[in-house]
Amino acid sequence: MNLEKVKKVLGPKKQFIHGDTAVCYGALLAGCNFYGGYPITPASEIAEMMASLIPKVGGVNIQMEDELASIAAVIGASWTGAKAMTATSGPGFSLMQENIGFAYMTETPLVLANVQRSGPSTGQPTLGAEGDVMQSRYGSHGDYQAIALSPNTIQETVDLTIKAFNLSEKYRSPVFVMISADIGHMREKVVIPDEIELFERKKPDVPPEEYVPFGEGNYGNIKVPEFAAFGTGYHTYVTGLTHNEYGFPATDDQEDHDRLVRRQIEKITDDREELTDIEERNIEDADVVLLSYGLASRSALGAMSKGRDQGKKIGYLRLKTLWPFPNDPVKELSKKVDKIVVVEMNTGQLYHKVKEFADCEVVLSSKIGGEVHTPDEILKEV
Repeated sequence: MNLEKVKKVLGPKKQFIHGDTAVCYGALLAGCNFYGGYPITPASEIAEMMASLIPKVGGVNIQMEDELASIAAVIGASWTGAKAMTATSGPGFSLMQENIGFAYMTETPLVLANVQRSGPSTGQPTLGAEGDVMQSRYGSHGDYQAIALSPNTIQETVDLTIKAFNLSEKYRSPVFVMISADIGHMREKVVIPDEIELFERKKPDVPPEEYVPFGEGNYGNIKVPEFAAFGTGYHTYVTGLTHNEYGFPATDDQEDHDRLVRRQIEKITDDREELTDIEERNIEDADVVLLSYGLASRSALGAMSKGRDQGKKIGYLRLKTLWPFPNDPVKELSKKVDKIVVVEMNTGQLYHKVKEFADCEVVLSSKIGGEVHTPDEILKEV
């Protein structure tokens, strides 16, 4: 990727842009050179912006006939060596789930930005929510482990989209950038970073006859195999069926399935601590902690500040990484406080995960219907 060329295409170093544009900027800065998508409110601006920008940096944009074809195109592009992404919202995310499962099973790097709207079904297409959190973890069938990031500012949307590409390449896995429609459509100042550290996909360093496409890797996390793209002289059989380390179907072999799926899960969960990205404020003396993420965390921060002004000992914990879930930090925090208030723009999704690991009282501050919590609504739960 020619970073200077990308910066020239993006324009001034400081800009006032909305979150959908920020996703595009982050993707291009990370070296994305293939976008396959289908328009859907409130993510359509990502498709529009990528159609305009990605050809200018030598990439390819394609609008497919629907979301199923979009994610399939992205998977195919990734197997040719492209850094590939798509974007969608709730209904489209649902349609993509089968092929997302295929991407997990074939260990295909890709990034998917989900600009969440209020559902279920068609719901409130133009209003924001954070109701796809559990779908990002459990939406496809079978056993697998997800990586999902949750920015709460427009600048962080740029930064975490770059990070999503790095994690996708490092772990050979789909990675989700989860923002609400409000983040997607609000505008804030961003600063284009001067330097960007990128993780480049690891390629085989052995002759084709010695390459084991789904065996142990030879760098860093040995549970992540090297990636030989199509057309590079290496033979790789790619199937969504249970396969052995050579890629050939082994659907009747319990040991092959167990070894394959556990490796795919453990390559991520073994690095849970490294992947955990949280923001803490006023935890040291807190009796109550507001735990939140995404857009709702902005209101939670306001509630903490207002509560502190009133003499309440309130702390704040924001999850930038939703999955894998930060089990240990939540458990350790719960031993120090009386109560955790989970603030979510849904009827309680991460709330259940917090309850699973917390050793204190856990209550839910929930709001749906396209409106954001006010600080006073959150303080009622305190």
